[in-house]
Amino acid sequence: MRTVQMTLDAELVVEVDRAARQLGTTRSGFARDALRVALRTIREVQLEEQHRHGYLKMPVEQGEFDDWEEEQSWGDS
Repeated sequence: MRTVQMTLDAELVVEVDRAARQLGTTRSGFARDALRVALRTIREVQLEEQHRHGYLKMPVEQGEFDDWEEEQSWGDS
């Protein structure tokens, strides 16, 4: 692990310390978890945008998935 120095507003440090205590972790542990969540969120947004662009370039055609209608199971039978 590497040590990284950060500058934070005093109010943010107070809130982070409070949350870390409630979660039973340290300020560093809280920051690590928060950064992981933020990076995962960014990646998900990027993938969703890539997916959206793909469908804009190649939209679903009428009847494209009709062959799969009989394969779907909705649990009502």
